[in-house]
Amino acid sequence: MIDLHAVRRDTPACYRQVFLDSAGSSLPPVGVLDEVIGHLHREAEIGGYRAANERLDDLEAGYGVFAELLGCEPDEVAFTDSATRSWLSAFDAVPLAEGDRVLVTEAEYHSNAIALLRRAADTGATVEPVPSDSVGALDVQALREMLDERVKLVSLVHVPTNGGLVNPVLEVAAAAHEVGALVLLDACQSIGQLPVRADELGVDIISGTGRKWLRGPRGTGMLVVRRAALERLHPRMVDAGTWHAPDKISLRDDARVFELWETGVAERLGLIAAARYALRLGVDAIASAVTDRADRLRAGLSGVDGVTVRDLGERRCGIVTFTVDGVDAEHVRDTLVSKGITVTVSRRGSTVLDMTRRGLHEVVRASPHYFVDDEQLDACVAEVAALRS
Repeated sequence: MIDLHAVRRDTPACYRQVFLDSAGSSLPPVGVLDEVIGHLHREAEIGGYRAANERLDDLEAGYGVFAELLGCEPDEVAFTDSATRSWLSAFDAVPLAEGDRVLVTEAEYHSNAIALLRRAADTGATVEPVPSDSVGALDVQALREMLDERVKLVSLVHVPTNGGLVNPVLEVAAAAHEVGALVLLDACQSIGQLPVRADELGVDIISGTGRKWLRGPRGTGMLVVRRAALERLHPRMVDAGTWHAPDKISLRDDARVFELWETGVAERLGLIAAARYALRLGVDAIASAVTDRADRLRAGLSGVDGVTVRDLGERRCGIVTFTVDGVDAEHVRDTLVSKGITVTVSRRGSTVLDMTRRGLHEVVRASPHYFVDDEQLDACVAEVAALRS
């Protein structure tokens, strides 16, 4: 069980506001902030290279920390500057040719979709959405009916940006592997709020970010590439290797082939500190606390006349989306912000397939983390109700 008072002490800003945007960019714990700022001060004292050399052991240990968090081996972990960079680097390395097929969920995220459709146009591959089931999750039976040997990749969004749905990862991975397809799991919205383990989910690649539920700094991301999958990939945008002779190079033979040499060391150290913090609390305990808070908020909002909760799926997580009859989402957001309640807006352009299918243009998105207390959640519901009155 999460010690609410302890995590709130580690998050001083949560006393001054009702912070409900951990799906956007969460509030880092004090220890993460201290790590980042402390290293920046050290860089100012002795320069970035010397400062980084002092922390080489800590930086190297980070691979083991994320291997523990994400259920893989340390050499299957790479660090990047964002979830988008992680996803794009991995996707670009998947060989595609004319006639190949890529299957996606209706919850596919816009930056993924841009890369998918652009590369399909360049290669002659196709991008095909898998229908959702009656509750909005990926329909596993429909997926099985679409799979054949031409499917090279299944791009699976674990948790969409615009709702609390959790897609059935294990079942999707098992089905995709029957035809030899790779599974790329976009865990941008799940790492840090749900258990995300490669060894349990059976996926080949996982991309994620530090700034959201993991409560790390912006400008940080991580990538898991299983050893068997790496053998099938062809990374192109690389500098992780050795230049042996004028015409001879060799690349790293582990996941770090996807890393760039230049990186924000302070941010990397903060990311590692955030992962250690999550491990100390326990991922299962975090998941339970976040789900409880989201369930309370959904229940409260559902009881307000004229408010519709828009979350799909039988299994739901920490993202709560809703609309208010007669009030546009931006006005709801701005009114709540004026009352000290931080939420955001998710628009159609972020998830075109899903929002179009449901006839939605925008939704208000609230995402309470474990440091939010019941009184704050109830205050949000009360302010939304006041909007209606």
